[in-house]
Amino acid sequence: MDVSEDILLEVRDLRTHFHTDEGLVRAVDGVSFTVKRGQILALVGESGCGKSVTSYSILRLIQPPGRIVSGSIVLHPRNGKPIDVLKLRENDDLLYHVRGGVAAMIFQEPMSALSPVHTVGDQIREAILLHRNVTKKEATRRAAEMLAKVGIPNPDVRLRQYPHELSGGMRQRVVIAMALACDPDLLIADEPTTALDVTIQAQVLGLLKKLQRETGAGVLLITHDMGVVAQTADEVAVMYLGRIVERGRVQQIFKTPRHPYTMGLLKSLPSRAVRGQRLPSIPGSVPSVSNIPPGCPFHPRCPYALRGVCDVGSPPPLEAIEPGHDVACLRAREIQVELTRGAVA
Repeated sequence: MDVSEDILLEVRDLRTHFHTDEGLVRAVDGVSFTVKRGQILALVGESGCGKSVTSYSILRLIQPPGRIVSGSIVLHPRNGKPIDVLKLRENDDLLYHVRGGVAAMIFQEPMSALSPVHTVGDQIREAILLHRNVTKKEATRRAAEMLAKVGIPNPDVRLRQYPHELSGGMRQRVVIAMALACDPDLLIADEPTTALDVTIQAQVLGLLKKLQRETGAGVLLITHDMGVVAQTADEVAVMYLGRIVERGRVQQIFKTPRHPYTMGLLKSLPSRAVRGQRLPSIPGSVPSVSNIPPGCPFHPRCPYALRGVCDVGSPPPLEAIEPGHDVACLRAREIQVELTRGAVA
């Protein structure tokens, strides 16, 4: 099989901007990545880096004053021809088919994703009827099957309940059941465990991985939590101020991070802290997205930045530093040498 046949989603040079009173906000500014069938790709970074805007752009859910300025988003469904999402008109039936049928999203806050005035059964059934040519009775049966599949006991009873009658973990499982009810090729999970406690978080992540293996779907996991990435993902794309600064397999990113921002994220993990010492943090704060510094956008916070090199010109492009591992840093190779020698830049 041609490797290209495994590709489910292709995002190329995506730019999504917002025109605000403070100026032009380049929330997503030249992002490219692919998601393969059966793969979990984690898009990771601090709040405000453009992760969620990227995911909303894929489903054409960006609202004014936001606008997708350029780029391409192509889906390759199992059955059918490739779909260039950005070329579809808003009232195109194919766009409705893409949203929920080919690609589905798990939103980060289940109470905002679920209607408080409709039962759980009504909401899952509506999603099924919208994308599948089945009777209401068949849709109800499918809804009960999906609740059972995500580990909710007594699904026939739960179908008649309202979201407020369920716990946070149960509501998130309902959202997952709804997203998977129509067997989408691509599942976009936007911070799916943010509002959950640690125990429920682990259960939801385990459930996502189990369902992904069973269905063969590709997953785009949006998160700021590197611990979640380590548990769940196959590949990682690290974002900073609207751009991907490092991309590679999980083992590469965690064992040999090459971008100083990725290094900072990993050093701040509690699991890597030395007992009794303060948890390391990345110095400074994220600049305003309406006033991104020239050169590498991370240079004001970077301990390895060189004046006249890192703070001038355009942001550095992603370049391969080893097979399957790309980094957007002009000094990546030098930094690696310095770290190997134990030198301080």
